[in-house]
Amino acid sequence: MATTNPLQFIQQVRAEAAKITWPTRREVMLTTIMVFIMAALTSAFFSIVDLIIRSGVTAVVGAG
Repeated sequence: MATTNPLQFIQQVRAEAAKITWPTRREVMLTTIMVFIMAALTSAFFSIVDLIIRSGVTAVVGAG
């Protein structure tokens, strides 16, 4: 296993960090809004599924 001295390591880290492309403010805002929309849709979906399953179980248990 090859070892790298600390100076080379820091130089390599800086070179790799320079390659990072950060998202723009607009991209961050759009992505955040999409996450909230998807979370709301998922929440609504599982609430409806829960209501349907609860109604079905109540119908079965209530009939007995």
